[in-house]
Amino acid sequence: KLLIVESPSKAKTLKKYLGKGYEILASYGHVRDLVPKTGAVDPDDDFRMDYELIARNSKHVDSIAKAVKEADNILLATDPDREGEAIAWHLAEILKSKRLLKNKELKRVVFYEITQSAVKDAVERPRDISMPLVNAQQARRALDYLVGFNLSPVLWKKIRRGLSAGRVQSPALRLIVEREIEIENFKSQEYWSLHLDTHKGAQPFTAKLAQFKGEKLTQFTVTNEAQQKEIVDFLAKNAKGEAQVESIEKKRKQRFPAAPFTTSTLQQEAVRKLGFSTDRTMKVAQQLYEGMDTGSGAVGLITYMRTDSVSLSNEALGDIRTYIGKQYGKDYLPGKAVEYVNKSKNAQEAHEAIRPTSIDRTPESLRAYLGDDHFRLYEMIWKRTMASQMTPAQFDTVAVDLAVGGKANLFRANGQTMVFPGFYAVYHESVDDAEEERDSKLPALEEGEKLPVDKLYGEQHFTQPPPRYTEASLVKTLEEYGIGRPSTYSSIIHTLLAREYAILDKKRFTPTDVGRVVNKFLTEHFNQWIDYDFTAKLEDQLDDISNGKTEWKPVLANFWKDFSKQVEEKSQASVARPTTELIDEYCPKCTKQLTRKLGKRGFFIGCSGYPECDFTRNEEGAANDGASGPVPVGTFTDGQEMILLQGPYGPYVQLGQAGEDGKKPKRVSLPKGLTPETITPEIAAKLLSLPRDLGPHPESGKKVTVSIGRFGPYIQHDGGFKSIPRTDNVLDIELPRAVELLAQPKGAGRSAPAGKPIGNHPADGEVVSVHDGRYGPYVKHGAVNATIPPTLDAATITLDDAIALIEAKAAKGPPVKKTPAKKSAAKKTSATTEIAAAKKTLAKKSTTAAKKTTAKKTTSGKTKKAA
Repeated sequence: KLLIVESPSKAKTLKKYLGKGYEILASYGHVRDLVPKTGAVDPDDDFRMDYELIARNSKHVDSIAKAVKEADNILLATDPDREGEAIAWHLAEILKSKRLLKNKELKRVVFYEITQSAVKDAVERPRDISMPLVNAQQARRALDYLVGFNLSPVLWKKIRRGLSAGRVQSPALRLIVEREIEIENFKSQEYWSLHLDTHKGAQPFTAKLAQFKGEKLTQFTVTNEAQQKEIVDFLAKNAKGEAQVESIEKKRKQRFPAAPFTTSTLQQEAVRKLGFSTDRTMKVAQQLYEGMDTGSGAVGLITYMRTDSVSLSNEALGDIRTYIGKQYGKDYLPGKAVEYVNKSKNAQEAHEAIRPTSIDRTPESLRAYLGDDHFRLYEMIWKRTMASQMTPAQFDTVAVDLAVGGKANLFRANGQTMVFPGFYAVYHESVDDAEEERDSKLPALEEGEKLPVDKLYGEQHFTQPPPRYTEASLVKTLEEYGIGRPSTYSSIIHTLLAREYAILDKKRFTPTDVGRVVNKFLTEHFNQWIDYDFTAKLEDQLDDISNGKTEWKPVLANFWKDFSKQVEEKSQASVARPTTELIDEYCPKCTKQLTRKLGKRGFFIGCSGYPECDFTRNEEGAANDGASGPVPVGTFTDGQEMILLQGPYGPYVQLGQAGEDGKKPKRVSLPKGLTPETITPEIAAKLLSLPRDLGPHPESGKKVTVSIGRFGPYIQHDGGFKSIPRTDNVLDIELPRAVELLAQPKGAGRSAPAGKPIGNHPADGEVVSVHDGRYGPYVKHGAVNATIPPTLDAATITLDDAIALIEAKAAKGPPVKKTPAKKSAAKKTSATTEIAAAKKTLAKKSTTAAKKTTAKKTTSGKTKKAA
């Protein structure tokens, strides 16, 4: 039997369970995708979709095809979701096209967990490929393609080239931009709260004014200092130093545990508790699912991590309840298993929640076998699963009303004491943008009791704007609106950051100028297609397709009918560009109205009379020559002014102004890693002091200097140059490091510099290092090099992140080198043609003439075709 899975690491784990009767190969993810050009989805031909083999996986497909020839049964065991079902279908279609399935049985199996019992049970119960699931994935892919390939060119035409729009990323961007606008438009309001400090015995506590002169206080009852002073003075005068306990209300309150993890809640909690990104969370979870070596071979530690379900299997529930009873006692074990209802708007996928494959596999027992990221995520999943089946935590709450200056003026004090931890003994959920209730105690009090007034005072407050989205709160909001699927949230966020439509500042999303412009254009001209409700309804339709309730092509046709008409109208219409808008200012040179425009490096102010008048300035008001105005940053050692400017090739510092003879002043570009906002007088002086002499080389005795050139920072020695990698700072580099870099073999430099070790790979103990290559930073392990994406910082990348990148790259396999093969074939064809042409020509003409004819025919299409 031939079993085909997606990832090689999963294949290793399965070999352990299935034994000799099975050959297991990996597809390394998707094997086919749409042809990346216009027309790959043809609405005029019943939405025909043109697929092509993904080049990087062609050798894996060849290996699978070769193995199929020798196999009797083929089991497609790709991931148990729509994407996995589609990969299985694509594999089946490729094998059919190669005529390899004659007299073969091809079936589909799914593994919701990689454990021996689950795997053996799954292979004994194969099924056919589910076409509703495949068609739902095809419909999603077609919709994304139709939106992207039709909407993006409109952005190029109306705004600028290089922009893109996506069916799901655009509503996500809209959320971020609308929150930013809400923050900008927010008008803060002042309000005051009034407090009483008192005590009983040695225990002080505080109460807050809730009622004054018989009227209940609201947030904005007291809005200025004069009001609060008037109330405080009144209370102080009438209290006569005493407060009386007016009423005491005691309650027993229960807090219930959160449900086991779904994909969405796992991503949210990993962001809050662990500081992971959504992308990092899913990569680590994938590895925990596929299998980790725990001392006796690879084993899957968690169930499948792409799921909407909050339910647990009866077998798992039995194991968990047994463990709770043994380890914590009967007080922590509910009378029956706790059941949870899914609140997700578009819940689908009949899987279990994310849980450990064995509750007996405690985090502590695996600590020695897991890296830090894997351990922390596994521990969180294990604890959340355990807590979900434990009794509620119990608190005694007390609310005390204290009368000050009469019963019409009441201060309220609240206290809370945990009397039984319940699930808190293991785990409790984190929250975004809110403080959890603190465990506070009040002294034992009795009604009518008198207490001293230690202090009466007011506290000033201002209303705060809504917070910017974190990754966790954005994922939560996307799920609430029903936008996208949990498995796509990570890629949505990655796209927004990679396209530079938004940035993460202090772990909060802030839209960039470009992101705001794109959103403004889309909401003004394509609002229906990025509307939250419309996107959510489309997700409902995709769910109906996957459930077999709806056919997929009518859904596409209904969407395309109106969408294509809108695209055509907006493409032909003269749409006022949101990148250019008139402002209420006038040009100092020609008096025409000024405009705010979007350039390659952001917004700037320019004359509406351009090109006749070329006046421009930055938004802060400094006039300039078309880039950005000069900003003084201090005085150099010789007394000249140091200036920061923005030129056509980026920011730079300049020493003084141009002389009367027209000679340009000294200028130095800002190296990568420095932004205009980070330039201090000290840094500017260091830049303008370049080139910097580091001293004589210890071997040659010749001078070693560092500077910044057209292609970045470099070292100069003995007439030669060596690029300085991004991991070093040209302003701080010293002679020993420079000598080390100079000692690297010729051609190292940017393309293959000495790496910075960050740790050892747990699989083989070999060093994992960070390098600065010709095309950017990358990590290296053995022969595998993996590019570090823009979302990770090369200077601070962790070992776990590096390993995740390396394993992802290794899973893709080496790049397919098509060009050499073509050249070789071309040479062979050319040689054959040349000989044939020469013989033919020699029969009629001289040797010299034959050579000329051969040269002409070799380059002609006709001769190549004949050959």
